Amino acid sequence: MDREPTKSALTGQSALVTGGSRGLGLLLAARLAARGNRVTIAARDPEELERAASWVARHTGTTPTTRVCDVREEEAVGTLVARTAEEQGGLDAVFSVAGIIQVAPVAALDPEGFRAAMDTMFQGNVHTALAALPHLRRSPYGGRLVLVGSVGGLLAVPHLVPYSCAKAAVAALAEGLRTELAGSAVSVTAAHPGLMRTGSHRQAQFGGDRAREFAWFAALSGAPLVSMDARRAAERIVRAAERRRVRLVLTPAARAAGLAHGVAPVLTTRASGLAARLLPAPGPGEDLLAGHRLAEPRLGRWQDALRRLGSRLNDRAAHRFNQ
Repeated sequence: MDREPTKSALTGQSALVTGGSRGLGLLLAARLAARGNRVTIAARDPEELERAASWVARHTGTTPTTRVCDVREEEAVGTLVARTAEEQGGLDAVFSVAGIIQVAPVAALDPEGFRAAMDTMFQGNVHTALAALPHLRRSPYGGRLVLVGSVGGLLAVPHLVPYSCAKAAVAALAEGLRTELAGSAVSVTAAHPGLMRTGSHRQAQFGGDRAREFAWFAALSGAPLVSMDARRAAERIVRAAERRRVRLVLTPAARAAGLAHGVAPVLTTRASGLAARLLPAPGPGEDLLAGHRLAEPRLGRWQDALRRLGSRLNDRAAHRFNQ
């Protein structure tokens, strides 16, 4: 990423990014730092945070502050937000990005998988938003809160059901906060990315026929015609925050899918059902397992070619974006 010391509506402010140690969160932190903001990034892994801070400094010339925090823990998030506001002279913008991805058929899941998704993505956003709002209200610039959802929260995606449930709750949270804060100086932006080349397949969890689940997810999330360059996605989200947009849906495919579901939900659900039949059936290893431990699957020639193309692009992104 080249340095972009762009004058913007966010320049010189204090910004917090949860889930900021890798992937989209890392890129958002870099875009904010390049605009001259005082950036704090938070995540659970201290070593990952250290690498992320070095990455941002290398690409922008500015080193962000790092804080270890698990967004599932309300008290920890409260401490993070209060400390950030105290050390940075206030808090003007918050980007809530932290999340997990579980790729598996429902038959390979138990209630704990759904709880894990909701605790990280929905409760994590709740903890962050409620802790941040008092500080954002005091911002002399007018606070900005950005909650990162997903196209998976606008329509249910087969083999990503816990993820879709949690992201749908994030979408409702953002909309509800926006309506209740209408007329105040604080804006709430809901960002719903589609597929992005962030290297997230290396951090996802897989269940059922894990190797084949990994193969289709890595291929599709890295395919150039349906996925988006993550750097461009981060820039679009920051610009949406600058302009105080209510909602941003990224990638033409995601916008089309969201529109189709809103206009014809029954037809869209039936189409998703047909797509689900093409996905792997539950396999013998049904427990969730991190993607980077998986063996190479045996696939047909065209399936393997697609998987290799998507994986190659995604693996490059994983290396670039601290995955």
